[in-house]
Amino acid sequence: MQASETVSHISQSQLAERWQLSESTIERWRAEGIGPVFLKLRGQVRYRLEDIQAFEEDSMRASTSKAVAA
Repeated sequence: MQASETVSHISQSQLAERWQLSESTIERWRAEGIGPVFLKLRGQVRYRLEDIQAFEEDSMRASTSKAVAA
C-alpha cells in the first residue's frame, strides 16, 4: 500500500446503522462467521469499508435463488 492510499474503517455501531440492524445482530453474525471479515485490535472491532462493499456486492440477488450476475 502506498502512503497516499487510505483505508477507511468503521465500527460495529456504524455498520449496524448502515444496514439498519441492531448491534447484537452484527455481533451474532460475526460469531457465526456471517458478514464481512473484520479486524480486532486490542478488543476493538473494525470493518474495512472495502470489505463491507465487497460483501454487499456478493449479497446482491435477483431472486431468492439467483445471484445478480457481475
